[in-house]
Amino acid sequence: MLILGIESSCDETGVALYDTSSGLLAQQLFSQVEMHAAYGGVVPELASRDHIQRILPQLDKVFLDSGRQLSNIDAIAVTQGPGLGGALLVGTSVATALGAALGKPVLGVHHLEGHLLSPLLAVPAPSFPFIALLVSGGHTQLMSVGNVGLYTLLGETVDDAAGEAFDKTASLLGLGYPGGPALAQLATLGDPSVYKLPRPMLHSGDLDFSFSGLKTAVLTLTKKLRSSTADLTDQDRANVAAAFEAAIVDVLTTKCVAALKNTGVETLVVAGGVGANQRLRSSLNAEAAKLGFAVFYPPVDLCTDNGAMIAFAGAMRLSAEVGTNLFMQGAFSVRPRWPLSELATTRPA
Repeated sequence: MLILGIESSCDETGVALYDTSSGLLAQQLFSQVEMHAAYGGVVPELASRDHIQRILPQLDKVFLDSGRQLSNIDAIAVTQGPGLGGALLVGTSVATALGAALGKPVLGVHHLEGHLLSPLLAVPAPSFPFIALLVSGGHTQLMSVGNVGLYTLLGETVDDAAGEAFDKTASLLGLGYPGGPALAQLATLGDPSVYKLPRPMLHSGDLDFSFSGLKTAVLTLTKKLRSSTADLTDQDRANVAAAFEAAIVDVLTTKCVAALKNTGVETLVVAGGVGANQRLRSSLNAEAAKLGFAVFYPPVDLCTDNGAMIAFAGAMRLSAEVGTNLFMQGAFSVRPRWPLSELATTRPA
């Protein structure tokens, strides 16, 4: 089964071809980071317009690279939500038009399910069941994953997501957009023990997260440092970045270990943009070696939004014959707000 995947939920345009027999055949991905950096964040209207410009050339390129033709595909998977409404409309309208022209089914895919299943594209790949840490700019959640479509929410952030906290802290330190990668790079030059920052909800007794207070603690610390000198030195900034990153990683690692112990599951999967953070990977790998659980990550190039994860999630749903959200007779819709908990959680007998 050959699946065409299309992703346009925010500021990355992604198109990919996935074959259930041969794996990922080709993908194209374009990031709008440079365009949005001038504004310090994503501008929805600009994002939508850029998706319109990129998506058709990307389609041509994946078919050229794969040696396949449009007529070869069996289905189209497209991100239906959550995300920016205008950006989602670009991908869904293109997917639906192609489906109508080719007489192929079009499947609306939940963006987070794409992230959730993306580590299965790695070699080696994890097996069900597993605990998944979804950690990105907009989401921080721990999920129990029994199989495709069988998801149970164990805990989530009550305020800022981890990636959001990275970006806001980076802004406090005068770093550019997006701030997460820049802060992680700066942190490699710092000493995390110089400044003590809180670990919010570390001992809360549940699997929820909170990062808003950590961001506020960084704001208080930087104000204090600036009051004693004209400005932060480069080393001050590096030390603050390292302390902040260490605090986030401590919380994420502790909660992941607790989720594994509480459920008795022995496999952890990490997905989402923050999953590329090297301190987080090192911390989880160390705990895995000590406690005997397995941890898996998607390939680094699949941590951000991409068409490959959407094509794969669509293929998994179609192959497993779980509840699918097919667009019928050329009609389609987008769901800018779409809780993952609303996905079908039952399988046929």
